[in-house]
Amino acid sequence: MLDTNTAPYGIFVLRVALGAMWISHALLKYVVFTIPGFAGFLGSLGLPEALAWPVFLAELIGGILIVLGVYARHVALLLIPVMAGAMSVHIPNGWLFSGTGGGWEYPAFLMVASFALWLLGDGAFALRSRPLLFVGRPVAA
Repeated sequence: MLDTNTAPYGIFVLRVALGAMWISHALLKYVVFTIPGFAGFLGSLGLPEALAWPVFLAELIGGILIVLGVYARHVALLLIPVMAGAMSVHIPNGWLFSGTGGGWEYPAFLMVASFALWLLGDGAFALRSRPLLFVGRPVAA
């Protein structure tokens, strides 16, 4: 049973936490690894190094849009393939992200949380919450 009085606020909390995690994932690439370092990592995997900036920008801008609630459910859905790519790199390293090379539980969780936000809607305090494509109407706050 869904409590329609509090659900929009619970979704808001999920939305802000998820957006913050997408932003932190992007900033890790920029601040810690640097974009050239991330590009080199992609190259070492046999992926095009030119993907470094688009991946960084998708995660950063997507995270900001999710936090603000600007078509957050749709942005979250569109970011899932980005994290699926990240997860595919980490699968051989095992489950825990704290392991050598990083495991796949963190990317998997971001994918599941992004999918959950897509199912739930934008929640309370969203700046731009409208249905797109074939998705239902958002819950009123």
